[in-house]
Amino acid sequence: MDVGFIGIGRMGTAMARNLLKAGHRVRAWDVSPEARERIRKDGAEIANSAEDAFRGEAVISMLPNDDAMRAVFIDSGFLGRRSTPIHVNTATASLDCTRELAAAHKANGVGYIAATVYGRPEMAAERNLNVLAAGDPALIDKVQPLFDSMGRKTWRLGTEPTNSSVAKIAGNLMVACIIEAMGEAAALARAYKMSSGDVLNAVVGSVFDVPVYRIYAGLISNGQFEPPGFDLKLGLKDAKLALAAGEEKNVPLPFASVLRDNYLDALAHGDGHKDWSAITRVALRRAGLE
Repeated sequence: MDVGFIGIGRMGTAMARNLLKAGHRVRAWDVSPEARERIRKDGAEIANSAEDAFRGEAVISMLPNDDAMRAVFIDSGFLGRRSTPIHVNTATASLDCTRELAAAHKANGVGYIAATVYGRPEMAAERNLNVLAAGDPALIDKVQPLFDSMGRKTWRLGTEPTNSSVAKIAGNLMVACIIEAMGEAAALARAYKMSSGDVLNAVVGSVFDVPVYRIYAGLISNGQFEPPGFDLKLGLKDAKLALAAGEEKNVPLPFASVLRDNYLDALAHGDGHKDWSAITRVALRRAGLE
C-alpha cells in the first residue's frame, strides 16, 4: 500500500520500518530533522510537511499528545484539501480529542480509525504490537494489511473511535498500577536488606510470568530508566486521561489519583525524561532508601 506516516519518534520509527520491510511504500514526516533522516536511510520517502504526507491510500499517525494532534489535523485546516481516504491514528488521545478528530474527519470526508497500540518500542521493532482498532469495519478491512505489518494481533472494538481510546487508557492505567506495585515491593525488599531483583524475579517467575511483568521487573531491579521506552511525563498524561474519563462517567479511580501524585513527585525530582518505570524511585525516596 501507499501510506503516509506522521510522527517518527521511537514508536513511529519502529512501526514505519516494519511497513517498509513488508513492502509498503512509506511517505514520512516528523518535525525532527534527525527523525526524518533516520527513516529516510531506512528507505522511506520524506514528505515536505504533514499535509504532504497526507496522501496515498492511507495515512498513519503517532503523535505525542492532544495538542500535537489538534495542531496537525484540526488547526492546520488541510483535511479538506487532501484526498487520502483513511487516517489511522495510533496515538493515545483523550476522549474529547478523539471525538473532535472523528468529527473533523467526517466533516471533510476522510475516514477515521482510532487504532491505539499496546507495546514498547522494542516490541514494536519486533512486530509484536497489539492493535486496538475502532471505526468503520469496512475501513479497518482496507488497512488490515498495515496492521498485520506492524503488529501480531488486531482487536476490533466496535465502530466508535472512543472505544479504542477507552481501552488504551484503561490498559495504561493497569500497567502503571503494576509498575507502582512492583516499585513498592522493591522498596520493601530493600528495607529488609534483600536484593529487589531477587524478590521481584522470584515473585514474577512464580505468579506473574508474562512479558509486561518481566520487562518492568528487570528495569526496576537494575535501575535502568534511560533511555526511556515510554517517557515518565507521558505516564502523567495517561493518569490524567484516566481521571478525566472516569469523571465523565462518575467512575472513581483512586489508584489513578495516587499515580498522578507520584508522577508529579517524580517530575519534581527531575525524572520526567526517564522511563515511566522511574516512578518506582518515589517509593524508595519515601522509605529513605535512595
